[in-house]
Amino acid sequence: MERYVVISGCSGGGKSTLIAELARRGFAVVEEPGRRIVAEQIRQGGSDLPWVDLAAFARRAVAMALEDRSAALARAGWVFFDRGLVDAAVALEYATREPIAEVLCNAHRYHRNVFMTPPWPEIFGGDDARRHDLSTAVAEYERLLAAYPKLGYEVTILPRAPVADRADFIVGQLETPRQAD
Repeated sequence: MERYVVISGCSGGGKSTLIAELARRGFAVVEEPGRRIVAEQIRQGGSDLPWVDLAAFARRAVAMALEDRSAALARAGWVFFDRGLVDAAVALEYATREPIAEVLCNAHRYHRNVFMTPPWPEIFGGDDARRHDLSTAVAEYERLLAAYPKLGYEVTILPRAPVADRADFIVGQLETPRQAD
């Protein structure tokens, strides 16, 4: 799915703000599965939360990411995902040590270039859905930074820049034809 573009990276690195900017520009976007699951679980008093039961949370995130991919078929043009299946599968592997990411993620591909938000301590902050600290976020980022290339993706680390500049950078990268080596 060359039109499905993942924005991944460090929690608190500005992914959701960037997704909102891309939506404002008229692009189709898919909100982060994890945030939707946390909001639902808090509303319902559930326990499928990353700080309560990471494995159950990650299994739900995998299922939601697969549903999001299917739903995106109806959308035209670029579809930007705030995280996606790889992030969920890597979390599930981390929680359970079950080696599922390679088989699952190779069967459900995204655009070859994944955009990663690096750790950005100056903007990192907690909230009801993000109860972990920066060191936990950085550890997750490092797992993802290692996983994406192993799964055949090219990783582009986004600059620490204003959100409009980051959106311009991504769109420019996607619209620029690749040069032959």
